[in-house]
Amino acid sequence: MNQRIVIPEAGKVVIEEAPMPNPGPGEALVKVLYGGICGSDLGTYRGTFAYVSYPRIPGHELAVEVMEVPDNQSGVKKGLLATVNPYFNCGKCYPCRNGRPNCCVGNQTLGAQRHGGFVKYFTIPVERIYSSRGLGVRETALVEPFCISYHGVKRAGIRPGEKVLVIGAGTIGILAMLAAKHFGGEVYLTDVASGKLAYAEKLGAAGTFVNSSPEALREWTAKTTSGDGFAATVEAVGLPATFNDAVESAASAGRVVLIGISKRNIQDFNFTLIQKKELAVFGSRNAVRQDFAEVIDVMLASGLSADSLVTNTYEFADAGIAFREFSERAGEMLKVLLRF
Repeated sequence: MNQRIVIPEAGKVVIEEAPMPNPGPGEALVKVLYGGICGSDLGTYRGTFAYVSYPRIPGHELAVEVMEVPDNQSGVKKGLLATVNPYFNCGKCYPCRNGRPNCCVGNQTLGAQRHGGFVKYFTIPVERIYSSRGLGVRETALVEPFCISYHGVKRAGIRPGEKVLVIGAGTIGILAMLAAKHFGGEVYLTDVASGKLAYAEKLGAAGTFVNSSPEALREWTAKTTSGDGFAATVEAVGLPATFNDAVESAASAGRVVLIGISKRNIQDFNFTLIQKKELAVFGSRNAVRQDFAEVIDVMLASGLSADSLVTNTYEFADAGIAFREFSERAGEMLKVLLRF
């Protein structure tokens, strides 16, 4: 029997019976073991996500077991524990032609522009299946969100010893901190939720700050960086105010990376500050195959455990409760998993 989780409209989650899929040429049948509810899924539930339409099957942070697979050159075999690359691209547009499929102009990500992986069984092209290479099953469900953070941090070109500020202590922000530490940064986090900053401190943040106002953040930044500002700032929230914070907190000649997604526009922004500081501002979208390989290496080498990030696990049948409670208590919950 196959079942799927569907968000038919904002604020509503249902579980439906689904047909058992038949793999097409070059496709494998996979069974979902765990799925992470990410910020995009939560935005779909709340009606705030910029890239979604309804009804939508959410989900793209996945740990899967391969059930059926054709002969292939990728080493994918029946029984393999794996994650999947959920970013589908056209292969023809400018970024696709230039090795940047993650920002394809027609990008369709599972759970966003196309139906996602919160289905007990689904099919996917074999080349999109990546072995967990020894990671635990719950850790495997963390690979994709780590890739989002890792890809953005790589764009910042962080050098050893540089002071880095990550704005937002949700899952993506915490993982961005770990990625920046991997590249040698001295990493600080700020958020409005003190509870989430506690997780960052346990995982090795150099310092944290509860952001009560732009003025308070400005004063703390000056004190923390001896007046310089941060060599790199990583925005992992997706709000006009936090974009402003990222630009304000960056040092002159610094770098700013934007990972957060928003449906809101900035109404009043002093764009001359980018020119005045000669900032390098980078957007960051999705991830590429190499990021998955490198992230799995980092997770294996560091021994990163799901226990340090996963705060709540729900059964598949309780998906509606999971979305509702995550929405109501987002300031207290970090990584939320569904056990399929």
